[in-house]
Amino acid sequence: MDRTLRAALLKLHGQQALPASYFTAAQRSALDRFARQTGAIICQRQGRGDVYRVSDPRLLDIHLSALSPQVGMLTTDDLPLRAQHIAHARDSKARNHQHECYYPLLKAVGEKVLWRQGEHGSELPLSQLTHHFGAASLRIETGDTWQSGQPLWLVENQALFDRTDWLPVGTQATLLYYGGQLDGRLLAWLGLRPRASRVVLFPDYDGVGLANFARLYAQLGDTCECWLMPDWQSKLARYGSQRLWQDTLREFTSAVLQLPDYLGPLTEQMCQSGLALEQEAVWLSVL
Repeated sequence: MDRTLRAALLKLHGQQALPASYFTAAQRSALDRFARQTGAIICQRQGRGDVYRVSDPRLLDIHLSALSPQVGMLTTDDLPLRAQHIAHARDSKARNHQHECYYPLLKAVGEKVLWRQGEHGSELPLSQLTHHFGAASLRIETGDTWQSGQPLWLVENQALFDRTDWLPVGTQATLLYYGGQLDGRLLAWLGLRPRASRVVLFPDYDGVGLANFARLYAQLGDTCECWLMPDWQSKLARYGSQRLWQDTLREFTSAVLQLPDYLGPLTEQMCQSGLALEQEAVWLSVL
């Protein structure tokens, strides 16, 4: 309610009156309640519509300052976004609070994995950094030109990032850990220009994992791949979870029509069995 009222009062700030059509239905409701409680504004009929008029500017400013401390002060536009939100609404997460940059956790699989910024720009020797430190990170922004000549594999669970013996033999690639949900900044970054020779997503075979691939596929089309682990049919039947299937069924239902045809056998078996399968089953035997 504070957020709705704050937005409405900010529209009125510095104005004598504004037509009711300037406000959303929720904002009009908040203004009507504020008018009854404070008397700082009134709603009057004017012509064919209503007008909200400021009747006590000083009282309005007092209430607005309590909701938005930055009112009447110098601009904060040059500050980090979350600092602006604190100034605007006493809350770093008010409005869009996502940071502009994204720092993914990366690991090299193989000995010559390299990322380069443009043809002659900076280099990130990922194989070397992984050997010395276990992993590395890279500041990515939509407009940068970082790219690698090797594939980029995306995994959502840390166990597959920590231990890489599940990958196909001979893999030379970057492994990126994204922790459950693909970040929108990562998707935008991947979609702007080719970043790797191939982008491969290995998700959980559940609604969330397939929804993530649907988002990636919408950005990259056939230049990305959803990886199917060896013997996935037997592992789904033996180790699949009914609870996980039920918990993510809504996401599955939304995503299934957006997936490429080669995932049809997987989604059909999931539907028929009512089971979903987590990534870590890649290490389990079906004998």
